[in-house]
Amino acid sequence: MTDEFETVSDAELHAFVDDLLSQSERARVESWLEKHPEKADEVHRWQAQAAALKQYFAPYARSDENDRALISARRTAERTGSRSSAFRLRRLAAVFLIFAAGAAAGVYASDLFAPDSRLAAAASEALPRQAESAFLIYTSEVRHPVEVGAGERDHLATWLGKRLDYALRIPDLSPLGFSLVGGRLIPVNGKAGAMLMYEDGTGGRLTVLLGRNTENRETSFRIASRGDVETFYWIDGEIGYAVTGEVPRDLLQKVADECYRQFENSERS
Repeated sequence: MTDEFETVSDAELHAFVDDLLSQSERARVESWLEKHPEKADEVHRWQAQAAALKQYFAPYARSDENDRALISARRTAERTGSRSSAFRLRRLAAVFLIFAAGAAAGVYASDLFAPDSRLAAAASEALPRQAESAFLIYTSEVRHPVEVGAGERDHLATWLGKRLDYALRIPDLSPLGFSLVGGRLIPVNGKAGAMLMYEDGTGGRLTVLLGRNTENRETSFRIASRGDVETFYWIDGEIGYAVTGEVPRDLLQKVADECYRQFENSERS
């Protein structure tokens, strides 16, 4: 059979992503994807989305002895059903994906899951991911890394503090070799958050993120790592804090400790 007539349906591709194919079926799909790089890129994005959803909803994961039967029934329906049925399934999956992304960002969380203490844990785990994303996006900017520069330090503190409803005092990290670059308003859990950026003498940057969430609970210092990027984060009352950088861990911890000390002092004063 030539490649012109050989095809793989979207239903089969989704089953491939969900690891529901037999070994021979999986080999056939992999062979087909090698010949269709654009579709392979799309499948890779689906796999990344599936991994993100699994991570976001891990606290709610449940298994049941009937799960496999339900999956088998769905696969049979997809193979024998009409094109419109497959289209409805894909629409349903898309709606779920949009909802899941919103829930992970805190858009729907307060209404649907507030009574469940597991949501607070999920919200705190989302904080380092958001801090890491902000770090990667903004520290690479050359001309516009911040909205308000260090020359307007007082205005920056007043503006961001007002948006967070928080008496923000910008930490002085000069004893650790970092000077303030400035800051910007960013979304954190679907609400107004703040990001402060610092830079050392070599141009190395780190960020300090603050976000408000009424479902937060107190936590001790924690660390999250992805590649060379590390984040120290903690929750204090309704405010979450995260310090992110590509610097030695012991130095980043010193920065986090200093930020914690200065934020605590500003709340008491």
